[in-house]
Amino acid sequence: MTDFRFEGDVVALPKGAWSKAHRVTLSWRGRDLLAFTQGPFRTYLYPLYTPDGFAVTAEGPVDHPHHSSVWIGADHLHCHVPAAGGRIEEYTYCFYLNETFQGRAPGRIREIGSEAVERGPAHFQVVQRNEWRGPREWGAEDGRVVAHEARTVDIHPGETFHLIDIRSRLEPTQWDIAIGPTRHAYFNVRVAESIRATKGGTVVDSAGRVGGESISGPGAQWVDYAGPVGGGRRAGIAVLPRSQPTDLTWFVYDWGTVTVNPFFPGGRLVRVGDAFTFEVRLVVHDGDMAAIDLDALQEGSGDQSASCVRMSGNQRGIPTAGSRSADWSARGGVPQTREEP
Repeated sequence: MTDFRFEGDVVALPKGAWSKAHRVTLSWRGRDLLAFTQGPFRTYLYPLYTPDGFAVTAEGPVDHPHHSSVWIGADHLHCHVPAAGGRIEEYTYCFYLNETFQGRAPGRIREIGSEAVERGPAHFQVVQRNEWRGPREWGAEDGRVVAHEARTVDIHPGETFHLIDIRSRLEPTQWDIAIGPTRHAYFNVRVAESIRATKGGTVVDSAGRVGGESISGPGAQWVDYAGPVGGGRRAGIAVLPRSQPTDLTWFVYDWGTVTVNPFFPGGRLVRVGDAFTFEVRLVVHDGDMAAIDLDALQEGSGDQSASCVRMSGNQRGIPTAGSRSADWSARGGVPQTREEP
């Protein structure tokens, strides 16, 4: 008997009507884990639940409607397109927002196929085939498909926390592409309203730094965001990059966003025939992260019995919400602007 169920939401629509978005929910032993959601502009994970059933992310908050829970995107993707006379022209696309931003109309990241398989009693895998399609324009009425993405999501549920491994492999289609430099890429999480540091939550990194200003920039191995979720309970989500390029930069905000960015301060060129690959592990947990050895989980497998080590906050050096640490600008010269589209 299978431990997992993977099925689409049933939405009652008038006869002949159809939905532009859809959601497929994964449950384990009768408990919802997460859902794969296809919205008008991107495919993303929402909602994500802890083992005790608390949702820890936000979908389309009013301050940033394009923040889609757990999502991938980039607002500066440049295609190098051959033109007459042997010239190369640069076409620039935005795959981050839902509307025109800085002169760039929004493209769409759309799932065009997927495969789902239960790989064990506590392991479910979904492989999505996504296309990155630019907006409608002159000469490309349906928009140009500039990249294909294979997004592999491995889910390992547990009783204390769930592990979610996300691996994105992005390949150009007909033209070389350059991504960045930009601060709006690549892997993003928007936490639930009550978990935000401005609402009583705490965001902390692997070095014990607390708060978005202290964490943002290079240096962190992981970042955990946790806060109240109702009924006197706390829950959160930790982001652990399993790809660690030397120029990896974090953008973390007390109002609820965590971005892991390999395209700042420099961009990356991906030629036709090559691919860019980036992998992140999420730990969706009840309570605070003091009970979880995130350092061990950074490189470990999905076997939770071998990787969950319970320690007190004092043993792990977990800071309190009032702790102070060095300003992020002293650790890499990252601009101090905090305005975030």
